[in-house]
Amino acid sequence: MQPPEARASWRIGVVVHPSRDIEDPLHDLLQWARQHGVEVVQIPVGGQDREVAPPGRAGDCDLIVSIGGDGTMLGALRAAVPVQRPVLGVTCGSLGALTSVSAGDVPDALGRFSRGEWLPRQLPALEIARDDEEGLFALNDIAVVRAGIGQVRTSIHLDGELYCQIAGDGCIVSTQLGSSAYAIAAGGPLLAAGAGAYVLTPLPTHGGSCPPLVVVADSVVRLQIRIGAGAARLEVDGQPVGTHEGWLTIGLRPDVATLVELPDQESLLAGLRRRRVIVDSPRILAEEHRTGSAS
Repeated sequence: MQPPEARASWRIGVVVHPSRDIEDPLHDLLQWARQHGVEVVQIPVGGQDREVAPPGRAGDCDLIVSIGGDGTMLGALRAAVPVQRPVLGVTCGSLGALTSVSAGDVPDALGRFSRGEWLPRQLPALEIARDDEEGLFALNDIAVVRAGIGQVRTSIHLDGELYCQIAGDGCIVSTQLGSSAYAIAAGGPLLAAGAGAYVLTPLPTHGGSCPPLVVVADSVVRLQIRIGAGAARLEVDGQPVGTHEGWLTIGLRPDVATLVELPDQESLLAGLRRRRVIVDSPRILAEEHRTGSAS
């Protein structure tokens, strides 16, 4: 992409958290834009009625900036996918894994982006086909979750072969990015950055043994969902999208979204340690405290 500063004019679209205090980073963004002759518009996303700039379309922007946490960032990324625009995440009172810029560093980050001093981090997405319904995509995960009474019965097939049949609360299918979110909270494995794979993690089950399944990128997972007295709710990137019974066909498509990455930003593993998603053994921590060798 040609650096924006090399063009006569360019535009920033913003997506903001609906309630969090974002005044300081928003002020810095608007001030930087005024100083550099850059137009700022607000990109509409579902469930967001907080107005901070004139409305605009993602396709008319050179950059989309998310100000908030991971949920805000996912909304911005989903808005950017159809028009293939890069997204820069500003963390605002959040411990998010997706946001790469702290609230006080907005002017510096925008300057670096405008000069082309950034790296495009390509994110894959899950493609989900449903019986006789519109397809879905997920940048983090899709979850099949028990809704109400009764258990969800799920038959899991990998490339046409039955893997396991479970009855319980449902399951989660996650990208590498999403493996550090709902999936890891449910006991699933963490996929390292750049892993060409995705993962299926069962939610609590009524007996049996169905360990999490790491799936290579070109394989296909099919889930047959059956319900009893209750229902099975689908959640895509944390947002409910309705109930489902029948088949889901899930695959991984590379390079769906573009995240703005600055060369000196924190790595995924360092971020997980900072957020204490990954915590060292108490014995190790006690030894380091005693010897003063904490890393």
